[in-house]
Amino acid sequence: MKRRREVVARISKQSKVTSATTSEEEESHGGRPGALRSRKFLNLFANNSSSHYSATGAGSFGVFSCVLDGVERQQSHRAVYRFVPRHADELYLETDDPVLMLNQSEDLWCQGYNMRSGATGIFPAFYALKVAKDINPVQKDGWIEQFLVRFLGSVQVPIHKGNDVLCAAMQKVACNRRLAGPPPSACVLEVSVKGVKINVQDQCHSAHRGEQCFHFFQLKNISFCGCHPKHSKYFGFITKHPDQQRFACHVMMSDTTLHPLAESVGRAFQQYYKENIGYSYPTEDIFIE
Repeated sequence: MKRRREVVARISKQSKVTSATTSEEEESHGGRPGALRSRKFLNLFANNSSSHYSATGAGSFGVFSCVLDGVERQQSHRAVYRFVPRHADELYLETDDPVLMLNQSEDLWCQGYNMRSGATGIFPAFYALKVAKDINPVQKDGWIEQFLVRFLGSVQVPIHKGNDVLCAAMQKVACNRRLAGPPPSACVLEVSVKGVKINVQDQCHSAHRGEQCFHFFQLKNISFCGCHPKHSKYFGFITKHPDQQRFACHVMMSDTTLHPLAESVGRAFQQYYKENIGYSYPTEDIFIE
């Protein structure tokens, strides 16, 4: 009961801080709460730059999974608040951290595994939101195509489509990657009717973790994709955040043209539209460049 009161007090304090921050932002925009910020692109590399997971910028816009004791495990929950432990058995959480729920008790405290940090502990249940499962799994005869790419990172963008948005995001990500050091090693990108899955090196060096981790983006959350019009070795796709009205562009490159990758995503869109959206949502828009 004492621990629960402490958590409620912390939530109330966070709400006050959020309200104060919102008021300051409104004042900076002349008192207009809906005014756009001056920065067009939010650099996701800057979010907790000490964290290799957040440095990719892809985590909160897709579903994260990693290899635990030889088995690939997918996140079951996403942290919606930052939780700072006050006891040794509690689990530190950052907003949007991928969480694997292990157990939930009757007092609304959960035991979970933070897939970003590799730590295990307890936290209040309302600090994490359950990740929605895909209700349309890939059929047995579904195809999967693989491509060897270098995943450069992601940047948050203001809108969900447009060549100008895509090119500007590519330039932003490429510049940040050059400043960060040498380009990342090659990784495997899989395209299917279910979505796009990126296999990258796992930076969480834990004894029971494998060498690879994965970012998966459901096809229904991808709104725009394409190669750079002048430099076709760069490819990007824009996704919507699963729970919020936010968008991010994820950028990758290769030593050769990535037009085959763009064409593969286009085929996946067409098949997905034929099997799902064409019947369920006849007015749904999908943008393929």
